[in-house]
Parts: sequence; structure tokens; C-alpha cells
Amino acid sequence: MRLWLLRHLAGLCLAVAALAVVLSAAPAHAVQPDEMLADPALEARARDISAGLRCLVCQNESIDASEADLARDLRLLVRKRLVAGDSDQEVVDYMVARYGEFVLLRPRFDWQTLALWGTPVVVLCAGAGFAFLSWRGRRRQAGPSSLSPEEAARVEALLRSGD
Repeated sequence: MRLWLLRHLAGLCLAVAALAVVLSAAPAHAVQPDEMLADPALEARARDISAGLRCLVCQNESIDASEADLARDLRLLVRKRLVAGDSDQEVVDYMVARYGEFVLLRPRFDWQTLALWGTPVVVLCAGAGFAFLSWRGRRRQAGPSSLSPEEAARVEALLRSGD
């Protein structure tokens, strides 16, 4: 009876732990009900824009997921601009003009961010070139066998006699 009870308790604990993991992996939305717009289409646009804007306090979260006061202010500003009639691009451009490119979670590709986007490609090419040159150098060092036919026969005989 005790063993049965222990097994079921262990199973229940495992199920609760799995549920906690699943719920913690769900996307966190810090948007409060008083922030939401009455128009579902505008609210969906606001959510899409907010998901692409960085919280300037947390720096690794979108303003949609952050609970910082500044993130709330930015969410409200996005909604205010949408209600005023701005397009999605105009809202993003306004935020970039006000806070700089850093506010974007995915930076734009332009001449200012060329190093950011180009560095991985340069490092990958340099690594591939280094690997190729190393491989070629090792192949040259091994080179063709420099043994004469008599020496090769003698090595072969020694190898056979060792068995």
C-alpha cells in the first residue's frame, strides 16, 4: 500500500513540475487591461509593433513582455500613435527617431549596422580559410613516401615478422 502511494505521489509531483515548466515557457505579456485598445485590429497591430521594440530598461525583452514602467510608457505611446492614425512603419520610425536604433530588437540593415550584420560572415569565411590552409599544410607535410623500394620491402618484412 505504501509503495503504491509513493509511486502515485511521485507521479503527481512529476506532473506538477512538468506543468510548471510548460507554463513558465509560455510567452509573458505584461500588457495590462487598462492599456488595451477597444478596437481588436488596432490592438493586434500594437502587439505586433510592441513585440519588435526593445525595453530600454530590461534590454533583452520586448516592451510587450516587460513589466518595467518605461516599457508601459512605450506601449502606451505606440497605442497613442496608432489611434492618431499612424501606420505601423510610422510608429516604428517615430520610436527610432526618439530612442535610436537600439530600440529595435531586430536592427535594420543599413550602412550604420553593416559591421553588426557583416561580422558573422567575415568570421565564418576567415574560419573556413584557416581550416583549408591548415588542411593543405598538413597534407604537404605528410607528402609522398620517401622510402626507396628496398626500404619499403624491409619495413613490410619487419611488420609481417611482428605478427
